[in-house]
Amino acid sequence: MKKYLYILVLALLSSTLMFAQEETETVEKKVDKPVRAPWESGVLVNHQTSVTQHKNTLEMIINHRFGAMENGISDVFGIMAPGANIRIGFNYTIIDNLSVGFGTSSQKKYQDFQLKYTLFEQTRENTMPVSLTLYGNAAIDARHESVFGKDYAFKDRMSYFSEAIVGRKFSDWLSVQASANFTHYNAVDSLVDHDKIGIGLGARIKFSPQSSLTLEAGIPLDIKSISEHDHFYNAPVTHFSIGYEVSTSTHAFQIFVTNGIGILPQELYLHNQGKWSMENVRFGFNITRLWNF
Repeated sequence: MKKYLYILVLALLSSTLMFAQEETETVEKKVDKPVRAPWESGVLVNHQTSVTQHKNTLEMIINHRFGAMENGISDVFGIMAPGANIRIGFNYTIIDNLSVGFGTSSQKKYQDFQLKYTLFEQTRENTMPVSLTLYGNAAIDARHESVFGKDYAFKDRMSYFSEAIVGRKFSDWLSVQASANFTHYNAVDSLVDHDKIGIGLGARIKFSPQSSLTLEAGIPLDIKSISEHDHFYNAPVTHFSIGYEVSTSTHAFQIFVTNGIGILPQELYLHNQGKWSMENVRFGFNITRLWNF
């Protein structure tokens, strides 16, 4: 009798363990991981993408804008022309989905500090259909104080930019994103508003494992309720870019044409006057390099 009792107990234990194992496997199968590489870099021409690098990643970004193409071949379509702008920046991801950064630019000698945080990521099984990322920066105009007039105060050097970015990878070859943003300058010319709301749009069309077509637009909105004037004087114009991107696991190189000389987004959304014409369109490139620690 004892023999049969032992057999019964062993059978019950075995079935319980098998059930627990199957339940564990089922739970594991339900874990929905983030979608792979919705963008190849943290930047898409002038705008941030919804991507935040992995924890303990250092990201170096070199942004360059050549001069305008208006003189044609005489200055190699702006490559040898005056009026170039360059920025060098470093971002570090201190914890998953949160990075901090610093950059320095030749235009107005901007020194900028930035923060980027991904609230949630798009997942492979679409339990989360989009990603949402918040980005903000504060920039210091480091030119001589005489630029700011006789009533100069340090706060006059400051400008700020913030945005919310919603992105989605639709397929292996198509990613899109849209953003709503807000720009503020502490000091501006008398006919320019201190504040500007804008809309950003971006897309990546991948046509090979390493190569993509990139499209980007930034649209400043003329909203009377936040304007300080009866009319919009020298209102900023939409900046548009089209380019080519090639990437590896640690590098991304982007070359493009754009109608904005600015690199910092607040400069583009509040001060860009360059319409899409040979007098304003220029070549540019971005180089991104990643190091993991």
